[in-house]
Amino acid sequence: MNLYSFLCINIQDGDRVTPHLLSLKELDKETLSAIIQKGIEIKRNPTDFYHSCERKGLFMLFQKTSTRTNLSFQSGINQMGGYAVTMDWDSSNFSLSPIQYEVRYASRNCDVIMARLKKHADLLELAKYSSVPVINGCCDKYHPCQALADLMTIYEVKGSFDGVTLTYVGIHNNVANSLVAGCVTLGIKLLLITPIVNEASWDEELMRTAYASGCVETLSSMSEAISRTDFIYTDTWVDMEHFYDADYQEEKNRRIRTMMPFQINKQNLSGYSPYIMHDMPIHPGYEIEEDLIESEHSIIYQQAENRMHVQKSLLWHLLEAKTLVGS
Repeated sequence: MNLYSFLCINIQDGDRVTPHLLSLKELDKETLSAIIQKGIEIKRNPTDFYHSCERKGLFMLFQKTSTRTNLSFQSGINQMGGYAVTMDWDSSNFSLSPIQYEVRYASRNCDVIMARLKKHADLLELAKYSSVPVINGCCDKYHPCQALADLMTIYEVKGSFDGVTLTYVGIHNNVANSLVAGCVTLGIKLLLITPIVNEASWDEELMRTAYASGCVETLSSMSEAISRTDFIYTDTWVDMEHFYDADYQEEKNRRIRTMMPFQINKQNLSGYSPYIMHDMPIHPGYEIEEDLIESEHSIIYQQAENRMHVQKSLLWHLLEAKTLVGS
């Protein structure tokens, strides 16, 4: 099986097939493992890849705020000999004109597009009309780049995915979806403790597949999971765009009341010492006790650093796939 045939979603345009990464559901085990392994290789030997994306252009389109996605993609493409052009959705004509027209133009000026948009439907529209690969840098339904870094970090720590159990505690959201997709593909046991579901994030087909695989279980309390888990992962209870929104305060307070019993803290860890993960940004005192962020078993910063390394690998794969398609 050649590279582009199992890389991501394929949107046909005449006789051309363009590979995209929009959810992580699309990657088979072989490809997902290859991207993670290449990310580790790049991290260990960065100078070997200084010219891997020579003169290749990455167009980055942001409708949401970003620290890790913005910095990691810019740093990554620059370190491999390429360059990044960053554009804000609201200060561009993407906010004025239908996506299909703007992206037809934009994709003639770059080799890859990374888009961080609010709605998954807009990502699909972008990919449909783009002539270059599109990467989902985060939307309301999926966060595949984050899951790639999470999985790379787990592999680095354990040296294998065999027998690994990961517990995700928090809101069932875009991060949870891409973790589910990755864990099912790789055969990682994933325990979900998600008292609240973001309605826009729910993927019924994904969850049916996940439960049928036997890799994913839903539990009602941390006490059921903690003795079984190697890694415990949490995320913000309130989406970043709503955290300081005055109109969202009632819902924010409801979520805090519901979720406080599920905070990652010493009491809930019950004497166990799993590796602690968080995709950041962190709200200490809410989803995680502040002392645990810098604790011995925290791998949060390693996890965040790996965004850049595994995204370098992803860029390399997509550009290789694009070359194969064009040949």
